[in-house]
Amino acid sequence: MEQLYQVQLEDVFEGPMDLLVHLIKKNELDIYDIPIALITEQYLQYIDWMKALNVDFAGDFLLMASTLTQIKSRMLLPVHDGDEEEEDDPRTELTRPLLEYLQMKSVAGQLVERNLLGEKTFARNPGRDEFYASPDDEFIKIGLFELIDAFQKILDRIPGDHRVEMTTDEISVKDRISQIADILENKGSITFGELFSDQPDRREVIITFLAILEMVKLTLIRIVQNLKTGIIRVFYL
Repeated sequence: MEQLYQVQLEDVFEGPMDLLVHLIKKNELDIYDIPIALITEQYLQYIDWMKALNVDFAGDFLLMASTLTQIKSRMLLPVHDGDEEEEDDPRTELTRPLLEYLQMKSVAGQLVERNLLGEKTFARNPGRDEFYASPDDEFIKIGLFELIDAFQKILDRIPGDHRVEMTTDEISVKDRISQIADILENKGSITFGELFSDQPDRREVIITFLAILEMVKLTLIRIVQNLKTGIIRVFYL
């Protein structure tokens, strides 16, 4: 695929530790008993997706990928009965920094006076006038990896004959940002599904994804998800 546009993750979303936390939550795993083979495979898939979506991610992601691969390799080594080291589980190299990171996230959340919602998830309640919702509804602010999940589902639904890149009537990321901004100025908010045409092609999905990332970086929008319905909604700031 040709280079359309690149969005750097610095100052937009956080890094490799957040991806690990996302994968642990997504798979409902015990942080003290992480299946390294599964996590490594999924971690590498996310890196591939970010490359496919033209996201310029930091080298820290590749360093973490190397660490996971190394731990996976060590887990495959046979354990001999003569080994006296009881705490020789290679996963401790991952568990300890993860626990420290979650503790720092929790403290940071308390400092900015945000509510903790469930397991280490920061919530921000939308204003009453932003959209109609039940008082019992709860919302969380979502990040890069939840967005990748949502966009990947859109891509997976595109038939094979619609995956070819179109070269006519192309729209730039800048134009797409303007389009989304016009919609949000008119409506105030929009659901994630409403960002796409009835039969989007791969190029449209990627450009929309990059436009959303750039708008987050410019603090033009915020994105939340309804915990009950799973619906993702984009708000104009």
